[in-house]
Amino acid sequence: MLRYSPKLTEANKQSAIKFMETKILVKETPEENPLGPLVNSELGVMNFILSQTKNPLTEGNLIEGTVLGIERAVVYIDLSPLGTGIIYGREFNSARDLIKKMNQGDIVSAKIVGTNHKDGYIELSLKEARQALIWDKAEKAIKEKTVFELIAQEANKGGIIFEWQGLQGFLPASQLKAEHYPRIDDGDKDKILEELRKLTGTKMAISIISAIPKENKLIFSEKTLEQKDKEKIIEKYAIGEVTEGTVTGVVDFGIFVKLEEGLEGLVHISEMDWALVDNPRSRFKTGDTVKVKVIEVKSGKVSLSIKALKPNPWLEAVNKYHKDDVVKAVIIKFNKHGALGSIEEGVAGLVHVSEFGSEEKLRSTLELGKTYDFKITLFEPKEQKMTLSYTGEKK
Repeated sequence: MLRYSPKLTEANKQSAIKFMETKILVKETPEENPLGPLVNSELGVMNFILSQTKNPLTEGNLIEGTVLGIERAVVYIDLSPLGTGIIYGREFNSARDLIKKMNQGDIVSAKIVGTNHKDGYIELSLKEARQALIWDKAEKAIKEKTVFELIAQEANKGGIIFEWQGLQGFLPASQLKAEHYPRIDDGDKDKILEELRKLTGTKMAISIISAIPKENKLIFSEKTLEQKDKEKIIEKYAIGEVTEGTVTGVVDFGIFVKLEEGLEGLVHISEMDWALVDNPRSRFKTGDTVKVKVIEVKSGKVSLSIKALKPNPWLEAVNKYHKDDVVKAVIIKFNKHGALGSIEEGVAGLVHVSEFGSEEKLRSTLELGKTYDFKITLFEPKEQKMTLSYTGEKK
C-alpha cells in the first residue's frame, strides 16, 4: 500500500487552513453506517467544526478524513489538504472494536492527539473522538429534554446507576418519581437500599439533566417527564384550599401526602400541630387519611398544613396571660438556647440558659416533663413569642 505522508510547510499549512475554513457541509450520519457518529457518508459535521477553528491541527480538535488503508496495527487517514493521519500504538489497541468495522474509503471522525510525529503524520485517536461526540450528544439531549428508556443496572444508598452510550450515569433517589421513591417510615438507609435494589433490571423512562465531561459525570432524572402533567394538576389547587389525602411517607422533617394521582404535598413538622412535634412517626403512619390545607404552591411543589385547620391557641392566650404573670409550665424540650416551657398546649416560652449560667446547671435544675413556676418576662402573642423566668430555687 502506498503511504501518504507529506511534510507540511507554513505556506501550504495556511493554505489548508483557509481551505478548511470555507468548506462547510453539514450532513446527518446515515443510520445504516456501522460506525455510527464516527463515520459519515461524506464530509459532514466535522467540517463545520473545523470552519470555526483558526488552526485545525491543534491537539484536542476533532477532524474528519478518509481511510486510506489498514495494516496490522496501523490505520492511515487522508486528511487532505492538511496531510495524513495515523492511528497506531495505544490508540489502535483502544479502538480495535471500531477499527474492525472500518473499510478503505470510509470517512471517519477522529481527535488530534499529536502533531510532532517523526514522519510527519498527524496522530489521531478514534476512542477520544467517540467520547467527545457522545458528550456532545448528552448536551443536546439536555437541551431537547430527550427521553431514553434505559435499564437500571445497579443501586446504592444514594440512587440508581444506568448505562447510556457506553457511559455510566447516576439517578439520585431524589430524582425518582413518587411511585418509585422508597418510602421508609424509620428512614433506615439499609431498607432504602433494599427498596432501590428492587428496581434493578427495570426499564425506566429517564432524561439527562447534567453532563460534566471533565468529571465523567452524567446525571439522570425520572421527574422531568412528569413535570408538565404535574403543573396542570397543581393549577387546580389554590392557597387556602382544604382537601384530603393519603400519607405516603413519614420522615424526620414531616409527612408526604398524596393529594391525587401524580401529585404529593409535604406537611412540614412545624405545620403538624400548634403543640411541639418531636417525632412525626409517633403521630402518623403510611396509609393514614389526613385533612390538610394548602399554604403554598411554589416551583412545582405544594406545601400543606394540618395545624392551620385547628384553632390558634395564641389567639385565646392573649386574653388569659400577661407580662409579669406567674404561671405553671411543663418542660417539653431542651435546645441550645435553653428550655421550652409549655403553659398550655401550643403555647410555650423559652427559659434562657443565661439565667442559670450554664447548660449543665439548667438541666440539673429543670427536668423534662416536670412542672415548675415561672414568671412571664416577654409576651407577644401576635408573633407567638414568650420568655419565662424560673422563680424557684436554682440548684
